[in-house]
Amino acid sequence: MRIELKRIARKDSYTIGKLYIDGKYQCDTVEDKDRGLKQGMPEGTLKRMKVYGKTAIPVGSYTVKWTYSNTFKKYLPELENVPVFIGIRMHSGNDANDSLGCIILGENKKVGKVINSRVTCDRVLPLIENACKRGEQVYIVIS
Repeated sequence: MRIELKRIARKDSYTIGKLYIDGKYQCDTVEDKDRGLKQGMPEGTLKRMKVYGKTAIPVGSYTVKWTYSNTFKKYLPELENVPVFIGIRMHSGNDANDSLGCIILGENKKVGKVINSRVTCDRVLPLIENACKRGEQVYIVIS
């Protein structure tokens, strides 16, 4: 399964994107501010550019696994080996304040926010869960 996140609006405190699975549009996203981090940059550079809790993860490609989240007390998609970030997941929320680097799913019908996030997650996350459980290679490309 190929998940693609296309960041389309980079603002001072948040980033809006569109999420596709195998080429089909699924939902909108909100993340923290895109500070220009790129997978493959030196770790020291990434650490200098990152502002904790206010920075979107680096653009690049990451393996996605279906793992248990102690924070959320349930299974969620987790992006593996994101440089200088840990515990990056896709989950519900309202805006970048709910992110800590994670990808929030929903409908971007309010400036800087997503709505109907839980309903969106209930629709989209089982697609990822089922692919992982079938043993498919699941990855996300962020651009």
